[in-house]
Amino acid sequence: MKRLPWRLLSAFVGAVVLGVVLWRVGTGPFVTGFRELDPWTLALGAVIGILATVACAWRWHLVSRELGVRVDVAPAVGSCYRAQFLNLTLPGGILGDVHRGVRHGLDAGDTAAGMRAVVWERAAGQVVQAVIALVVLLVIPSPVRGSMPTVLAVLALVVAAMALVIQLTAPSHPDSWAARVRRVVRDDVRAVLAVRHALPGIVLASTVALGCFLATYLLAARAVGVTTSAVTLLPLTLLVFLAAGLPINLAGWGPREGVAAWVFGAAGVGAGLGVETAVAFAAIVLVANLPGAVVLVVDWVRRARSQPDEPRPVEPHLAGKGRAHG
Repeated sequence: MKRLPWRLLSAFVGAVVLGVVLWRVGTGPFVTGFRELDPWTLALGAVIGILATVACAWRWHLVSRELGVRVDVAPAVGSCYRAQFLNLTLPGGILGDVHRGVRHGLDAGDTAAGMRAVVWERAAGQVVQAVIALVVLLVIPSPVRGSMPTVLAVLALVVAAMALVIQLTAPSHPDSWAARVRRVVRDDVRAVLAVRHALPGIVLASTVALGCFLATYLLAARAVGVTTSAVTLLPLTLLVFLAAGLPINLAGWGPREGVAAWVFGAAGVGAGLGVETAVAFAAIVLVANLPGAVVLVVDWVRRARSQPDEPRPVEPHLAGKGRAHG
């Protein structure tokens, strides 16, 4: 019951942002974003999506192995497709990963560890994306390049303040809930950092996945007629991705389109083209993740077949006869 208000709030915020974008640019860019896509563009996006999904599955394999709930790459690919499809079709953008963590935790016999593996796997991808975004935004001209020193200073202060608060509010009782959470986080981080050979793989997998998403966004931009160079589009796209990573959206819609309209407009490309690109990107990614729907159906059929038939209720008069003859 406690999670329902947050889900509703997340969907509401996404709907509000999407409504503002519709009010400012109209429905034209949304229609054009879908209309300009052809089968070859969707097919190429699906191929890129395969590489991105395999990279995410490999990253999950590496992280889960260090946390003691190893998942092999092959089944991880199917689970990632399923999670990505659910993320794209359900509010919040994270319910698919919650489902993935719970299912793997149940299969591994440790639901908590299964969820932590997914959380740290997603966190690793977000950290790598944030680092690459900061570097690109500092080097390549963009609408926010002049503000980056201030942004970095604020981030440093926030991290320092959080570290100070955690240190000052450290629970004294070793068996308290907060103390257990701190130990779990500390042990998980140490488990991943202790094995050096896993870190390059995690960073490489995250970089490959991000590169695939960037390529897909460029593909969407070209499909709707954006002729701006890839170098100019790179920082704009990373800003859109940072906004899309926020768990306040309506099945992925909202902040992605809002930030796309803003940064494309500020860069002189045009707010309308920014929305068209974001819409085309969403459509390409959804088509690329349709295998996740197949995985869902196969899982449902498999579970339905594995459930034993329920015993039929015995008619009272037959039950009586059975006892009499017994």
